[in-house]
Amino acid sequence: MILVTGASGQLGNATVQNLLNKVPANQIAVLVRNENKVADLKERGINIGVGDYHNKQSLISAFNGVEKLLFVSTSDQNNRLKQQQNVVEAAQEAGVKHIYYTGALIKDLDSSPLKDFMVPHYQTEEIIKNSNLKYTFFRNNLYADILPFYLGQEVLHRGIFFPAGHSRTAFTLRNDMAEAFSNVIASSEKHENKIYDISSSDSVTFDEIAQLLSELSGKTISYTDADAEVHTNILKAAGLPEYIINIITSFAAGIKNNDFDNPGDTLERLLGRKPTSLKTYLKSALS
Repeated sequence: MILVTGASGQLGNATVQNLLNKVPANQIAVLVRNENKVADLKERGINIGVGDYHNKQSLISAFNGVEKLLFVSTSDQNNRLKQQQNVVEAAQEAGVKHIYYTGALIKDLDSSPLKDFMVPHYQTEEIIKNSNLKYTFFRNNLYADILPFYLGQEVLHRGIFFPAGHSRTAFTLRNDMAEAFSNVIASSEKHENKIYDISSSDSVTFDEIAQLLSELSGKTISYTDADAEVHTNILKAAGLPEYIINIITSFAAGIKNNDFDNPGDTLERLLGRKPTSLKTYLKSALS
């Protein structure tokens, strides 16, 4: 049995959808907090486990009979490490054989403005290594899918105003990641105790993103490397919650610091094809 945690979220759900192309539904299980959110998966014959990263006993029950566990990391910044330790300990107690963990890919953690945000990923990897379970770590680069959020709805009229400097980022499509995960998990090939950097093979600057948008829209789209304080004040004036503003500004600082300039060929190898180009994604997003 293969179990995917966080299956009502975007990455977890995309992985399940890709797994369904490779594995019978009755060999797939998911962990969710609210069963109603995955009614469609239940209708397709997938096993539904209800549990919470805060409640280790609920995790043990959900993991019973599971051999392979895709552990999608929690987004709870305040309690991430404790919750993720619960998952690993529950997997041990339930007899899980192999954990596949979705973490983060940062060029230089120690110099990153996102260090505090990202450290729990690497601490979780150490917890898994010390558990004596078989493991595979997927270290994910920055999602291409977040770009529309950073660019704003008026990007084709006002251009890009974002404090990311002129550094490069290997933006990677979430569904490509999910497809790669499913290929690895469903494969009979050994992926034990391996670390895979999941990243597009090309990196771009925001100047180049503006050029791509210009080509796709037929308009001249400019990029302004915004002053960070001015940008933050604009977000505040727009009424965004403080925690959302903190996430946006922190990741902008990380991009400017070259944290995500990590192109590579591992994703292409796991997919068996070229990853989706950023231009293709942006064309779809614009439409």
